[in-house]
Amino acid sequence: MLALETEIRSVLKPGMEHRVSHVRMEWWRAEADRLSAGTPAHPLTRALKEDVGSDTNISGLIDATIWDLAAATFGSRAEVTGYCERWASTMIEPVVRTVVPDSLAFANRFGVALRELELLADLAQEAHAGRLRLPLDELEREGIDPDALAKPPWPAKLCGLLMTRHRALRAALGASIASVSGEHQAAMRGLLVWAALAHRRSITVERALPNVPQPSRVAAIKELWAAWRAARHASRGTFKLTQESIT
Repeated sequence: MLALETEIRSVLKPGMEHRVSHVRMEWWRAEADRLSAGTPAHPLTRALKEDVGSDTNISGLIDATIWDLAAATFGSRAEVTGYCERWASTMIEPVVRTVVPDSLAFANRFGVALRELELLADLAQEAHAGRLRLPLDELEREGIDPDALAKPPWPAKLCGLLMTRHRALRAALGASIASVSGEHQAAMRGLLVWAALAHRRSITVERALPNVPQPSRVAAIKELWAAWRAARHASRGTFKLTQESIT
């Protein structure tokens, strides 16, 4: 699934001609229809069909990518949530469904929190590309210039908004995972490791405010250790998402 996301979102690479990007997205729209019909053409969608079945719909990922290709802004919190829900419908729901049928509510809560944490972790980089990851009405309410998102160190009001949002999303992610029984954790190990790393990165980003955290060899090693530990706990059915357990 991650390979498929990388392939589809390659249209967002800097320097790619806009017309070419749109042609590619038209092809992926047609591929979504082929997948639904059980006749996908791309090797990754053929593999996806084998793994989770042809009833999987990749249109959510395509919708989110087209939104980003247009550098569309979010006017409200509802639009951010809708974007994240569309992403989760492709990236999270099919995986969860193979483990726990009738798990749509969990997949939605988990996927929305996970995706928004990823958006906020890359806030400055995305803003440089013209993609604002905070809703305009919240920025306006706080008197924050949208241009400030691309220019850390960030002003105090923006830092406060980001801190509040990071903490709320980490709590939402943790609450969704707490609803997963230990017997299902091993089968969902990949998703839980992903969540642990997103959670860890969110804490790192918050601690670096008003600046953006800088990558380092030590941080990369600690991240590998956190991933191994998360996978181990998930395999045992004892995974919990807490700040103390992954920092």
